[in-house]
Amino acid sequence: MKREETVDYHIKSAWHAISRMYNQHAAQEGFTTAIGFVLININSKEGTPATKIAPMIGLETRSLTRMLKTMEEKGLVYKKPDPQDRRSVRIFLTEEGKEKKEISVRTIKEFNEQIREVIDESDLRTFFDVFEKVQMVIDQFSGAEANKPIFEL
Repeated sequence: MKREETVDYHIKSAWHAISRMYNQHAAQEGFTTAIGFVLININSKEGTPATKIAPMIGLETRSLTRMLKTMEEKGLVYKKPDPQDRRSVRIFLTEEGKEKKEISVRTIKEFNEQIREVIDESDLRTFFDVFEKVQMVIDQFSGAEANKPIFEL
């Protein structure tokens, strides 16, 4: 089987192209795609518990800790003790953080609008259905079965 015939090749190459595009837009605004994804997942009014952010975006806690430190240094976020649980902290957006979040949201919306101009609704529905099935296969092979080869190339 050639790599171009594998599902994961097409998923990976498309995601890398999307990621490069998002990074180019983010770099023009002075941040990264990863920071943009974190900003999007922080509640603009109430903040978000730091412990909730990593699982929402699939990051390791250590990576998020470093990223939040960088974001604090850049003036995008600040931390405050959680009023319900003093052992925990909530992450809040600064005004600049809110601006960068809006840029991130707008960039994602614009990209999705462009996709919807080129791909009709029934094809998109099929695309989403296929990806739900791909995710189901991934879920089935997670855990103990994750180490079993699915096929040989």
